[in-house]
Amino acid sequence: MQQDSIKKSREKIVNRRNCLKLMGMFGLGLAAPTIIAKPAEGKHLDNLHSISRTRPLMGTIVTITIADPSRDKAEKNVERAFAKMTELEKIFNRHADNTPVSQLNQKGFLKDISPELADVLHQSAFYNYISKGTFDITVLPILELYKKSYESTDSAPSLTQINEKMKLVNFENIKINNKQGVRLLKDGMQISLDGIAKGYIIDQAANLIKLNGIKYALINAGGDVRVIGGNGPDKAWKIGIKDPLEKREVTELFELNNGAVATSGNYENYFDKDKIHHHIIDTSTGDSPVRTISATVIAPTVMQADALSTSLFIHAPKDSINIAGSLSNVEALIIAKNGKKYRSSGWNNITK
Repeated sequence: MQQDSIKKSREKIVNRRNCLKLMGMFGLGLAAPTIIAKPAEGKHLDNLHSISRTRPLMGTIVTITIADPSRDKAEKNVERAFAKMTELEKIFNRHADNTPVSQLNQKGFLKDISPELADVLHQSAFYNYISKGTFDITVLPILELYKKSYESTDSAPSLTQINEKMKLVNFENIKINNKQGVRLLKDGMQISLDGIAKGYIIDQAANLIKLNGIKYALINAGGDVRVIGGNGPDKAWKIGIKDPLEKREVTELFELNNGAVATSGNYENYFDKDKIHHHIIDTSTGDSPVRTISATVIAPTVMQADALSTSLFIHAPKDSINIAGSLSNVEALIIAKNGKKYRSSGWNNITK
């Protein structure tokens, strides 16, 4: 037992060292996670082996934990899940050359699109509709404008520059056809699937884990969390939402056995030290929303939680709660700029 404990401790140290080394090699910034996940109190199960591995992926740190009677099966499925995520990242990564998304942004069209890309594009259209346009993958020209402006002048772009780029932002100017491909109808249009593809990738890895007979698992990708069956029978995962006001470590704490949770906040990725301009843009104004500082969504899948948390961050808090309330199996917590919390009707049933 003592040797097993020492071995697990060494594995954790090695994993952390390797991750920090790789983060440095690739020049990746490590943002503080918006969701903290750990085992909740429950029955101790000596017959389950808990295997946890951590690696840099999708521009963040990903941890996959699997509990299973067979240590070998748990280890193999952790590796399979990471392999699946790595495979899918090659489709959606807009930063790397020669990926389908980067090629679409460079050329403005793709004749042949994979089923995975087609699925995410169609899902993006769905969330654009139910969010009343706030979820819009054509926002990339505005994001790039802010990034370049702060890098070169340490200030926000001018209203004239913003208005010029706003002409390129409109989901209706994407034409998607599974047989004919996808086309961006205006020169200079570009898309970012950052607000939905990570969730899709996590869900596909989770589905693979379930298909291989694993009953208990958790995937945490920089705060986007997918849970399968808890951490064993009668042993849920404890989920903590980071306090955006930094008065404490977490602002809400709850347990989750199945499902997903994601948070969007102004403290995740921002352009200026005051966090006024950040990675979430209201495409009706070309500016970052200021009424909300954190939007958390609990949903059946990470893709749902990811896309909805981004969308709800942009709306006024009360409107966001109304949207969440209109959707099945979705709960939301919105924290306004003044610290006031807005909860969907079923939120307290989950967090009590």
